Amino acid sequence: MKWSENAWNNIEEIYNSITEMPFNQELLTGQLLIDRFKFYMQQDGVYLGEFSRALSLIAARCFNNPYTLDFIRFAEGAVVVERSLHEGYFKQFEVSGITEASPTCQNYTQFLLTKAILDQVEVAIAAILPCFWIYKRVGDYIYEHQNSENNPYQEWINTYAGEDFGLLVEKAIAICDDVASQCSAVQQQQMTKAFIMASKLEWMFWDSAYKMEQWPI
Repeated sequence: MKWSENAWNNIEEIYNSITEMPFNQELLTGQLLIDRFKFYMQQDGVYLGEFSRALSLIAARCFNNPYTLDFIRFAEGAVVVERSLHEGYFKQFEVSGITEASPTCQNYTQFLLTKAILDQVEVAIAAILPCFWIYKRVGDYIYEHQNSENNPYQEWINTYAGEDFGLLVEKAIAICDDVASQCSAVQQQQMTKAFIMASKLEWMFWDSAYKMEQWPI
C-alpha cells in the first residue's frame, strides 16, 4: 500500500465530517450566508500568504531531492489560481483582503510554518498535502452533489473541482509517496502524524469560518 493510501485511510472520517459540515452543505446548495463566505475568503487570504511561505521554505530545503522546482511551482500555481478566485469574490462582495488572522487560522499557519522550518522536510511535505487533497475532494463532492442553479459560489466549486487544480493535487500526492518510499517506518509514521493533524486543522478552519470566529479579547 502506498503511503498516501494509508494516510488517507487515517483521515477518512475527518474528510467525511468536513463534507457534512454546515458550511460545506450550505455552500453546496448556495444557501450559505454571504457574511460567512466573506469571513471565510478573508481568512483564506491570510492563510494563503503563509501557505505560500511554507511551500517556499520547503522548496529551499529540497536540495537533496528533485522537487525544488515543483514546490516553487506549487507556491506560484496554487496561490495564483486561488488568489484569482479571491479577487473575483472580493470585488463581487466588496470585501477587503486585509484582516487579522482568526485563532484557528493563526494556529494552522503556524503549524505549517513550524513544520516547514524545523521538522524533517519529508514531514513538512506531508503536512501541506491536506490543503491540496482535501480541497480537491471537497470540490469534487460538492460539484457532484449540487442540484441548485445560480449558486453564488459556483466559481469556488468549479475551481477546486477543476482539472488544473486536480493536476497539482496529483503531483503533490506523487511526491509524498516518493519521499515516503525512501523513509524509514518511523519517519513514515511522523509524516502520517503531520498529515492527520493538518487534516484536523482543515476541519477547524471551515468550522471557524461558519462560526465567524473572533479572538476572545
